Amino acid sequence: MSLEIRTLASRDELPEWYRALAVGFLRGGSAPEEEAAALGRDVDPDRTQGAFDRGRCVGTFRTFSQELTVPGGTTLPSCAVTNVTVSPTHRRRGLLTRMMGSALDAAKERGDAFASLISAEYPIYGRYGFGPASWTSEWEVDVPRSGLDPRLSGPDDGSRLDLADGEEIRRVGPALHERFRTQQHRQGVIDRPDRWWARHTGQLRFPADDFTPPFHAVHRDAQGEPQGFVSWTVRERWDNKLPHNTAEVKCLTALTPSAERALWLFVLSVDWITRVRSGHRAPDDVLPLLLPDPRAARLDTHADFLWLRPLDVPRMLEARSYPVQGRLVLDLHDEAGPAGGRYLLEAGPDGATCKATHEDPDLALDIAELGALYLGDESAVRLASLGRVEERREGAALSADTLLRTPRRAWCPDIF
Repeated sequence: MSLEIRTLASRDELPEWYRALAVGFLRGGSAPEEEAAALGRDVDPDRTQGAFDRGRCVGTFRTFSQELTVPGGTTLPSCAVTNVTVSPTHRRRGLLTRMMGSALDAAKERGDAFASLISAEYPIYGRYGFGPASWTSEWEVDVPRSGLDPRLSGPDDGSRLDLADGEEIRRVGPALHERFRTQQHRQGVIDRPDRWWARHTGQLRFPADDFTPPFHAVHRDAQGEPQGFVSWTVRERWDNKLPHNTAEVKCLTALTPSAERALWLFVLSVDWITRVRSGHRAPDDVLPLLLPDPRAARLDTHADFLWLRPLDVPRMLEARSYPVQGRLVLDLHDEAGPAGGRYLLEAGPDGATCKATHEDPDLALDIAELGALYLGDESAVRLASLGRVEERREGAALSADTLLRTPRRAWCPDIF
């Protein structure tokens, strides 16, 4: 009965809140006061919840505003969920359920189209209506085995690559990313506020962040306009005077296929680098097929990444693009209530309408499955074979795939 869940009364409570966050994330020896001082200005107390037991914080939950690109290049507002913890002394008491319910109610009232998060553990968030909307892959390239010509030089199309410092990346990077994330096949990419660029380049630090200053390079076309950039760090190791150094790509953004190829080939050709780790990439990234021997790119990680929780179904479905003309009636079950109902989607290359209906449904599914299908990465036919989507009309799952699937897989480059 002593447990209280509430938003923070003021920033003065941030050190206690960060102390609970450190416990939940197993960060022994952290400095909550220093973390609060370093990052507290970016935390909105009105969107920061804590579970308190006799004044001690034992659970944390925070949201912030986010923009997410949907198929076709339109962006929609999302309620981004982060910093979710419950101390081990207070598990299984419904604290997360209460904090999540409060956050989703507030997001619905604000007019967010959906909520988004990166799930540390797979089984947790499906019961709150979230579904895995994008996946991530990471490769490690054995450079000597890749078949690349070690004499490889720079681009031959009039473009160029220039080394850059953090200040230049903060200057040219934001505009590049804004152009990148609104391209047609970049669904799942999120916006990057100023704080992202400050942390990426080391301008903003916080205790125990283990930050290693990265190298940067900018790609410019023949007219001198930036078309992409790459940031990487190096893990150095030498044996018997032979290099076994690994380049770890922290970010690679390109506006054109030629810039993307040039940036990858540049990193793969840096002297003394024998391994390249790609960082978080889309599962259908071009990297392996860019190599003369794709087997030199070993798939190290393949896992769920961005999860979506629909809140405003008509707005979501009307905002994205569709490759063909089609009609679909969806019966959505939402135990929590904010997005359930029956909806008629009429869509095509020229746009879409979605509205409540009493027509017989073509498909019946949980709201979390719509979250998994929305960015075009998951297959309704596959979910139907698993019993997670129910066909009420024969062939409806295939019709849904024809409408919803996208040529390139959804990708969220950033952890939040």
